[in-house]
Amino acid sequence: MAADIAEQPEVYARVLDEAAGPIAAVAAEIARRRPRHIVFTARGTSDHAALYGAYLAEIRLGLPAALASPSAVTVYGARPDLRDSLVIGVSQSGGSPDLREVVRVAREQGALTLAITNAPDSPLAEAAERSIDIRAGHERAVAATKTYTAELLALLMLIEGIRSGDGTVDTSGIGALPRLAADTLAGDAPEDLAGRYRFAGRMITTGRGYAYPTAREAALKLMETSYLPALAFSGADLLHGPLAMADPDVPVLAVVGGGPAGESMREVLARLADRRADVVTIGSRPKGSAHHLATPDVDERYAPLLDILPLQRLALSLALARGENPDRPRGLKKVTATR
Repeated sequence: MAADIAEQPEVYARVLDEAAGPIAAVAAEIARRRPRHIVFTARGTSDHAALYGAYLAEIRLGLPAALASPSAVTVYGARPDLRDSLVIGVSQSGGSPDLREVVRVAREQGALTLAITNAPDSPLAEAAERSIDIRAGHERAVAATKTYTAELLALLMLIEGIRSGDGTVDTSGIGALPRLAADTLAGDAPEDLAGRYRFAGRMITTGRGYAYPTAREAALKLMETSYLPALAFSGADLLHGPLAMADPDVPVLAVVGGGPAGESMREVLARLADRRADVVTIGSRPKGSAHHLATPDVDERYAPLLDILPLQRLALSLALARGENPDRPRGLKKVTATR
């Protein structure tokens, strides 16, 4: 897992170099076909990448976006009318039968279908009309790290390419991501925090907007590697009841960056302070918390590719501090085939 995490700057560079052309071609085709809405289908870690894609689609393209319920198709036999839709399957392995079936049915119903995967010869890629290889390379650990962030970058480039109309992407900001990722992975702050939370009984993660997928992915990594119950909430949802869980014994990981979503987290942090919660902020702006995992100050769209990095390291270090093996989580396999 440590090696996979450390490779991410290199993966970002490879995606920007080798995948830019294929992504631009797909983006240009999508722009020509003008879908009226976008539906994502994914599971696990890739579901969080898909959620990020949904935020991008609605904010940057102005298109309604949703996450499909694969069980509606595979368990209940539903055949939703997906004409004029873009249906995107996001999967590291491309091997889950339910995702393949959703894409197959969507294509049958007249949707434009796309697979985003680390396995270009997978069943998912074969079922879709078009596919994008995220080029993350072999991932050693069961818990996904570099494939997740490669999916994020591919989705970012895809949506920006659709927005431009001809597939081109302004790389003035995105091009700095490999260097910024390397900078973010330096330092010992995640390892220091792992010692502090070694005996935590549960944790809360939270964020809003583009940061919400990061909060959800961080919670999953903690559960996968440390078997630590971790509940993820949007900052808004946290205030609607789950805030009652927060107290000095329940650490809260709050993803707080710049932009509108970061500003909207001010009230959340204030309410957590009222509860005397043990808060760690993650992002470019500490917002007054006692503990902070710093990441570069970038455009809010790019922040998820950096904010998750110290959280991956925290999950790894916390698992080791608790005497667990993060490379071989109990009961898990690299490819989970759901139907």
